[in-house]
Order: sequence, then C-alpha cells, then structure tokens
Amino acid sequence: MTQRNSRSTIREVAREAGVSVTTVSHALSGKGIVAESTRAKVVETARRLRYRPNAVASGLRNNRLGILALVLRPLDTLESFLPEGVDYFLRFAGAASLSALEHGYGLMLLSDPTLPDAPSISLAADGFIITEPVENDPVIDLLQAEGIPLLTVGKDLGRPHYDAWIEPRTAKITRHVLDHLEENGAARVAIAIGTDRNSWNITTEASYREWCSERGQEPIVVTQRETSGTLGGRAIGEEILSMTDRPDAVYCLTGRHAAGMMARLGEAGIASPADILIVAGSDSEQTRNSVPPISAIDLEPEVLARAAIAALVEQLVGIPNRGSEAGTDGRFIIRGSSQR
Repeated sequence: MTQRNSRSTIREVAREAGVSVTTVSHALSGKGIVAESTRAKVVETARRLRYRPNAVASGLRNNRLGILALVLRPLDTLESFLPEGVDYFLRFAGAASLSALEHGYGLMLLSDPTLPDAPSISLAADGFIITEPVENDPVIDLLQAEGIPLLTVGKDLGRPHYDAWIEPRTAKITRHVLDHLEENGAARVAIAIGTDRNSWNITTEASYREWCSERGQEPIVVTQRETSGTLGGRAIGEEILSMTDRPDAVYCLTGRHAAGMMARLGEAGIASPADILIVAGSDSEQTRNSVPPISAIDLEPEVLARAAIAALVEQLVGIPNRGSEAGTDGRFIIRGSSQR
C-alpha cells in the first residue's frame, strides 16, 4: 500500500504555539476552557503543521482502516447534494457502497476535503474515489500530497501522465448519438454542454467538432452552467431561437437542460420531434416525464461504480492502475424526441 506522508505530533503543535499539550487537546476538541485567542492560534498552528488528532493520525499512518471514501465532484459544483430529478449520483453511491462491502470495506461519502471547514476526519480512509474531477483538480493535489491512494472516474485532462482513472467511452457515446440524429433526418446538429472543465464536457465537445468537420458542418456549441437546471435549459432554448440559421437537432448533455430547452422551444412553436430532434446525455426524471419523453443516455453508474471500487482495491494491494474505459458505452434509450 502507498505510504502516507508523516504528520506533525501534538507536542510539535504545542511547542510551535507556545502552549501545553493539554491546551492543544482542549482547543482542538472543544473541551475544557481555552481563551478564544489561544484556541484560534492553536487551530491555525495545527492546520499549518497538518496535524490531526492522534487516534486518527495513528490509524492513517499505520493501520488498514477498512474505509474507502467517495467524493462526487459534480455535486460540489451543483451546490446541492440532492439535485432535483437527477438519480445518477444516488445510483453510483449505492452501487459503490455495496461493492465496497463485497471487498471488505465500508464507504464514506464526502464533500470537497480541500475546503477550509472540512472536518479532520475527512482523510481517514484507505483510499479515495473521485468522480468527474475538473482540470488540475485540487482534491487530487491534496491526496497526492498526503500520499493517499486514489482513483478517478473520468480523466483529469490537466494531468496527461496521471493514469489511475476509469471512464465510460464518451467519444463513442457522442458519435452514437450524433449518428442517430443524422439517421433521423438532422442536417444541422448543435450541442449544449456544461461549463465544468471535466472530461465529460471536454471530450464530448472534441468528438462533436471532429464529427462536424467530417461532414463540413460549422459547429454550434451552446454552454450553460450545470447549476442552472431547467432554467438554464430555457436559456439554451432562447439562444437557439435567436439564431438566424437554427439547428434541427440538439445533443444536450444535461437532462435538466434538455427538458428546459424543449419546454422553451415548444412555447415558441418549435415542436420536438417534428421541428427539432433532442437527445440528452444523461437520463433524469425530467427527460422521462417531458412530452414527448426525451431520448437519453443511461450512463450506467452501477457499472462505473463497481469498476472503480475494484480498481481502487487492486491499487491498495499493490496492483498499479492503468487508465481504462470501464466497459460501458452507456445505454441509449430512444424515445419520442429523436424519432420521426
């Protein structure tokens, strides 16, 4: 197993802060009576020296804790851990939890451990899984600095030599969708993607531009923040309505965006599938319940979760990971929005 970097001891914190070991213990635990100015000084010193309470730090350095950690990175961006209508993350976390148990581990679900208010227990795990890291993700920087094994679901495209990752075959999925739209009569296809700088958005756009180049079509790329939900989809619809040469098909990566876009276009008399074909890159409650229902990619989070847990466990017993696609092309669910 990868060796963790050493941390400071409570005695070093006490010496640096100019207080007793007991004062450090009371300041960090919230027990005992400690002046606020002293408590603040101790907390800052402990943070600077990367000290954590002995019980956790000793376990981290010396023992197998039997815990894996999962950071669902897009949820930090979405500003909600329960985005309305989105079941991908629930499915991923559930499958990862059960798969971890099969391998003899528990699973701890965490938000961004680099945040200033992250609890000290955040790094108390044998290894981490990070889903959809952004370019040069600071969570990876933290874990690598701490010597903690990790695996990402999705490449960090800012780290060309980092290879502890798995991901779906995004480029293949993109071409499958675009070919489907073309086969159903689309001559001018647009894509609508999120603004997060992650592999899903970046790889999809690159594959789309390549597909357009092969056909002599000028690319039409619309972006909206993932946090914007169906309102962001309506904004995409407005942008499409403002175009002088409107597309006749849209591949919209986010299901909530796709539903909001369809609703806004429908209000303007642009009906799907008669006037515009629509496919969502991720299935959701909104895509299933739209009228007509929106064709979508089921990204098979259960498959990805099981593959990620298995690869991380291999890493923990000394088997190095090599970046790989996780054996899933997604499941293309064709509904009324993309068939004529």
